Amino acid sequence: MFYREAGEFKTSYAADQAIFPIPQDRWFVFGFVAVAYLVVPWFVDDYWVNSILLPFLVYALAAMGLNILTGYCGQLSLGTGAFLAVGAYSFYKLTTGFPELNIVLCMMLSGLITAGVGMFFGLPSLRIKGFYLAVATLAAQFFIIWLFYKAPWFYNYNATGQITVPERDFFGILITGPSAVPWAKYLFTLTIVVAMALAAKNIVRGHIGRSWMAVRDMDIAAELMGIRPLWAKLSAFGVSSFYIGVAGALMFAVYLGAAESGETFGIQQSFDVLFMVIIGGLGTILGSFLGAAFLILLPIGLESILVDSLDMNPGFAEHIKFILLGSLIILFLIVEPHGLARLWQIAKEKLRLWPFPH
Repeated sequence: MFYREAGEFKTSYAADQAIFPIPQDRWFVFGFVAVAYLVVPWFVDDYWVNSILLPFLVYALAAMGLNILTGYCGQLSLGTGAFLAVGAYSFYKLTTGFPELNIVLCMMLSGLITAGVGMFFGLPSLRIKGFYLAVATLAAQFFIIWLFYKAPWFYNYNATGQITVPERDFFGILITGPSAVPWAKYLFTLTIVVAMALAAKNIVRGHIGRSWMAVRDMDIAAELMGIRPLWAKLSAFGVSSFYIGVAGALMFAVYLGAAESGETFGIQQSFDVLFMVIIGGLGTILGSFLGAAFLILLPIGLESILVDSLDMNPGFAEHIKFILLGSLIILFLIVEPHGLARLWQIAKEKLRLWPFPH
């Protein structure tokens, strides 16, 4: 009764095509963002920022990038970890080689470099698809990580093979380095993620996003309709890799502060981000955030309950946590294979009809 369009009149095409056509949706999203900006920074400490908020935001951005490619364009990729590494190492080379560059510009350039690499490795998608394309991107994963490990130029000939971020500021406030203020790191990352999520939502609602979805649903029919699969697939690889590259730069510079190609950006990263997209919901921006919350925030909550509340042995609690997490993943995928975003959509549809029968 309180959540429907009754009495809401659209007087323009722009209002009819709004991202959130129902006012309650707009109020909820604006209120959530307002709390994230105005309330959360006053109560977070170093643990909350570095262990909970930053990994959630960074992985949500990476899942968003993979969702553009896999969820909206239907191109399966297992090279996410490698593209995160390209973004991280690009940022490292830019920020050490050109220290006068603004940190945001360095991150955007890192994303553009990753987009170029992603489009190059996306060329096989013009001839192959499905599991064969997944194997091709998996080859990219191993090759890129091997290249960063074997070429000392990428890590400035450091004897340890590790890259460490120098201190960088944004309008005089330190964002990177050990002296960075936690709330500043959080707000900086949040702003980039919110801006890129809004941009992604508008992209997938436009003609580019519609061409991606047409290729995803049936590429032959899309080509007959006048959509060029070459442009659609390569643009999806480019935009997806751009988002993942920026996520990699944030992961290295703001979240971790130091990284090593094989350990930080291994194949496990690719699988983790893919699981986030599948659990959250393919083809939805919201699903990227829900999937990241499920795989980042839920394990922390389970560990807190098992160890702190139930006083369980930490080693045993770790095994129980994996069992519970795996069981929940299976349960959610059985109940709704389209992910948590679809469950949220179903709940809203039922709420729009309540209290009338349906």
